[in-house]
Amino acid sequence: MSVKIGYLGPKGTFTKLAVDAAFNGDDKISFKTIPQCIDAVNNEKVHIGVVPIENAIEGTVHLSIDYLVHQVRLPIIAEIVVPIQQNLLVHRDFAGELLDIKEVHSHRHAIAQCQQYIHKFLPQATIHYTNSTGSAAEMVSANGNPIAAIGNTLAAEEYNLNIMEENIHDYPNNHTRFIVLAKNKELVKINHSTDLERTSLLITLPEDRAGVLHQVLSAFAWRKMNLSKIESRPMKTGLGNYFFIIDVDEPYDDALFPGVQGELEALGCKVTILGTYPVYKLACK
Repeated sequence: MSVKIGYLGPKGTFTKLAVDAAFNGDDKISFKTIPQCIDAVNNEKVHIGVVPIENAIEGTVHLSIDYLVHQVRLPIIAEIVVPIQQNLLVHRDFAGELLDIKEVHSHRHAIAQCQQYIHKFLPQATIHYTNSTGSAAEMVSANGNPIAAIGNTLAAEEYNLNIMEENIHDYPNNHTRFIVLAKNKELVKINHSTDLERTSLLITLPEDRAGVLHQVLSAFAWRKMNLSKIESRPMKTGLGNYFFIIDVDEPYDDALFPGVQGELEALGCKVTILGTYPVYKLACK
């Protein structure tokens, strides 16, 4: 059976780059938005979905988290971490200088990752946000005006663009985490070594009372469980109502995690396991 993998497209996105690095020989299908990709997994139009979850510079991709929490609950089966290198892409026929570029197109996160470069070298250009870096590259390839896209080398290859400037992101060591979603984890086969195992928890507090978050964190601390991330997001039920996403850098077991759950539930918290999964750190070309 051919495994269908959905990803945030079109071709040339960093998500596609991550999918190519992790999976070989499968049927890869692009989607215009993150919700469309997640829905496709839920509706079984594809077997696996890959969406971005966090960037080292810009932080959490809130749309991915919020959609998984509020709309479609799918288990996280794996995580892929890839380096991000942003480039300034222009049409093959463009022969001007940086100051001739009137517009810069890209995904909101890509624009933010290159903010200092844009401010210094492209002050005259107006910023236009797209659904993905790939769609920005596609737009530039079909436009003869003096515009540019921010994207990766894959986008340049896919849409026959010139790389006018390489590595224009503001900070080194830029990486993005992508989560792999699937109803059947047996279909997820990533032939790379695993760097670590991680467990992600969704925790809702009983009420906004003094000290409750400290009590939650203490349940992990005295068990010496390493938390790599904790983030609050609005419940969308009113001001001051939040849920917490907590990443623990160890796999779910039959001792520590049930103990944490029992302790938190005794406090009135609701605990949901979003996934316990391997993390792969891949070097993409």
